[in-house]
Amino acid sequence: MNSLDTFIFISLGVSLLAFLFAVWLYNWVKKRPADNKRIAEVGKLISSGSSTFLRKEYIMLAKFSSAVALLIFVFLPSPVWNGNVTDNIFMAAAYLCGTAFSAVAGVIGIRVATMANMKTAEAAKNGIKPSFMAGFRGGAVMGMAVVGSTLLGISLIRAITDDTSVLLGFSFGASSLALFAKAGGGIFTKTADISADLVGKVELGIPEDDPRNPAVIADNVGDNVGDVAGMGADLFDSNVASMSAALVLAGVLDGATGFNNSAMVMCYAASGLLASIIGVFMARMGKGGPTRALNKSTYITTAIFAAITAGATFAFGFEWRIWGASMIGLAVGVIIGVASNYFTDDSRRPVKNAAQASESGPALTILSGVSYGFMSVLPSLAGIGVASLAAYKICEPLGEGYPMFGIAMAAVGMLSIVGMIISNDAYGPIVDNARGLAEMGGLGDEVLEITDKLDSAGNTVKAITKGFAIGAAGLTVIALLGAFISEVNTAAAELGVAGLAGFDIMNPTVFFGMLIGAAVPAVFSAMLILGVGRNAQRMVAEIHRQFKEIIGLKEGKEGVVPEYDKCIEIATHGALRELVPAGLVAIVITLAVGFIGGVQAIGGFLCGNIVAGLLLALFMSNAGGLWDNAKKFIESGKHGGKGSDAHKAAVVGDTVGDPFKDTAGPSINTQITVVSLISSLAATLFLSFSAF
Repeated sequence: MNSLDTFIFISLGVSLLAFLFAVWLYNWVKKRPADNKRIAEVGKLISSGSSTFLRKEYIMLAKFSSAVALLIFVFLPSPVWNGNVTDNIFMAAAYLCGTAFSAVAGVIGIRVATMANMKTAEAAKNGIKPSFMAGFRGGAVMGMAVVGSTLLGISLIRAITDDTSVLLGFSFGASSLALFAKAGGGIFTKTADISADLVGKVELGIPEDDPRNPAVIADNVGDNVGDVAGMGADLFDSNVASMSAALVLAGVLDGATGFNNSAMVMCYAASGLLASIIGVFMARMGKGGPTRALNKSTYITTAIFAAITAGATFAFGFEWRIWGASMIGLAVGVIIGVASNYFTDDSRRPVKNAAQASESGPALTILSGVSYGFMSVLPSLAGIGVASLAAYKICEPLGEGYPMFGIAMAAVGMLSIVGMIISNDAYGPIVDNARGLAEMGGLGDEVLEITDKLDSAGNTVKAITKGFAIGAAGLTVIALLGAFISEVNTAAAELGVAGLAGFDIMNPTVFFGMLIGAAVPAVFSAMLILGVGRNAQRMVAEIHRQFKEIIGLKEGKEGVVPEYDKCIEIATHGALRELVPAGLVAIVITLAVGFIGGVQAIGGFLCGNIVAGLLLALFMSNAGGLWDNAKKFIESGKHGGKGSDAHKAAVVGDTVGDPFKDTAGPSINTQITVVSLISSLAATLFLSFSAF
């Protein structure tokens, strides 16, 4: 009963169940009443802008993916003139499937989110609970679609090819699209957000979602393309990468031990999706408010997954130590989320202290955010370190190869509830848009108060999910490092050369790679943030032009409407222009290090990239979340409230934090995954062709 074929069949069934549940959720949200004409009009603009950006971005990425697929066909897993042509065809096809699955998940998320934001805004007229349910279930459609696609894609490729190396091609497709989707969406959303805040709040003192602001629709579009499509692609990538790494390592162990570890991976992945389906269905808002409801749903899903996998481990005779490694990963995921929550929740001291510091000007706002951001790195990195060490040690008695497989299963465990995590994350931009729609639709102060509470919960939970995604990427890339060694040793055996046992940092080739690897996340982040800055300057100039040239716009005269499409166009073209160079730099440097220093240099490169990347990603994500909620804390009436000097300082902090938390920070974990997968896929080439 523990055969791989059985669990592939079960996984296909669970993925189908997830898609059916997503359809039910979509129809439930669609049936919510919506009759406000102004909200429908603005909602249509947001939907149209989001779809236009996504279409242009995907056309560009389709050209890029086609070129990469051709290179994969020629060179991977080995040059086509030296190897088996069928293997190269499978690898290229798997890569294209990975990009397609990731793109489809993004399209589904955008379509649902741009419909759910209108339903959520109007539901707020009947109270916070119906509004919460509309926002959460709208986000859950994305969660079910992403994880269902992951399980479906992995299951089909494993069943069709029976080659774990091809899974790395599928994962690389998902990762490469996620890298550009997250970077492009992040540049778009922060261009609009920063521009709207600088001119609207700081210069003119008008409300956040005032319809007079030409950038306000672009800002709402950005929430969708960055935080729905972008983050969905990011977590799709992490989930695929963790399963691929675990299945690659399991494949080696299956051949050596005769035990079907691959079946265990598929069983646990299907169990995680099933637990998320149950958790989403049970989610309700009680007396504790929206934040507590979202966190409670996560904890319930965690408990359900633990119970299902324990039952499966007992029933199918799986190894309990591997189950223990998965539970370690799951527990550490929750701990990382709690740590991120502490540093970004406006009821905790760090946010309150940053808000108080804002009374003394923006310099102290920035200093407090940077300080707490760096401080927040320790518990999360320590959690990842403890999880990998504990998983390694608990599986060490099982024999050679199992310790690294234990780390891979810890990553699978941490990402097991990713369906719920994505649901929580997509809830954030939906309620953020709903808040803007409520203001532009003139639904009144009571509705705005409700949507503000929902939005605040969304900001807090988004900080938790970003920390969770980065932590999961940390464990995943450690597992991918094991997969890289496995791929190198397989290729070395075929070529008749020495393989790898590990990496000695005193080896100058390894140390060379480590230094270059550590520098890449910093350069990558700088390019993205500079891209946001350049694009924001163009949009600020456009906003100034409209306020100057459109008579009556600044005064809010009836019938005078800004040219929203101009700002959407600037954000779109700027994001598409800026996203490619940053992604290509990471890929080109990885290949350069491999062809210069070989597999030893790549080993060091990956180690440096992982450590520096995780540190920067966690720092920027948490610092940005802290600044955002410090601003909202002041806007609630503390420290002088809106329009005060403290508020202006906090807006500056939030403006700095925007590209930190929504562009560079969450893109780094995808960058780490991409270079790890390239290294594994090109292992044979690095062994065959390198300068040293």
